[in-house]
Amino acid sequence: MDIIQVHEASVIFKKIIKGKTSLKSSIISNLTRSFFKRDQKKEQFYALRGITFEVKKGEVLGIIGNNGAGKSTLLRVIAGIYAPDSGFVKVNGTVSALLSLGAGFENELSGVDNIYINGLYMGIPEKKIDTIVDEIIDFSGLAEFIYQPVKTYSSGMRARLGFSISFFVKCDIMLIDEILGVGDKDFKKKSTQAIYDLIKSQITVLLVSHNTNTIHDLCERCIWLEKGKIKMFGETDGIIDAYKK
Repeated sequence: MDIIQVHEASVIFKKIIKGKTSLKSSIISNLTRSFFKRDQKKEQFYALRGITFEVKKGEVLGIIGNNGAGKSTLLRVIAGIYAPDSGFVKVNGTVSALLSLGAGFENELSGVDNIYINGLYMGIPEKKIDTIVDEIIDFSGLAEFIYQPVKTYSSGMRARLGFSISFFVKCDIMLIDEILGVGDKDFKKKSTQAIYDLIKSQITVLLVSHNTNTIHDLCERCIWLEKGKIKMFGETDGIIDAYKK
């Protein structure tokens, strides 16, 4: 059974190109910021172009490619953060996304408030969150700070809380974007092991990583993206061999 279907999906972004200016006008525009209206040109480019593939329930699918290939954009389309400009994406299940950890936090609210907000956003009932909130706090190691506003957290603390929320709010599909080993040394070890344990369960996982050894160990199939297109899709061994050449 296919839990994810992606068919001819394309995403178009606009790239801003600044027009030529003299030194004098550059100094003036830096002061006035008027160049944002006057001197900028916008050019469209495809972040993804004509992407088609499917993921079976319980599969761990790897995604590889150089920086800028479209890997993170693809995960965001599947997560529903971006809508494709053409084609379609069908997801038959709930999604938990380990992407930009802590990026969606409400800074003025406490850590525990953000646990509930993020859980509700993922479609988890409040009563269910009540049963896992203590586990989330304990795993994050932030009990001492959990009632403080998130704006007072360091980037590492935000990452730890974001990881813990996404990990314990169990969903049918988990999207993982280069976050194995977040936080300090002890938390890196704990979070990495947690991800490996999760991947070995029956959950469906899409894993983006530059570490081809990790993809090889965990994924039977993988996608090689290049400049927003699928260069290869199939069994991991053959694709990684080609990717390394």
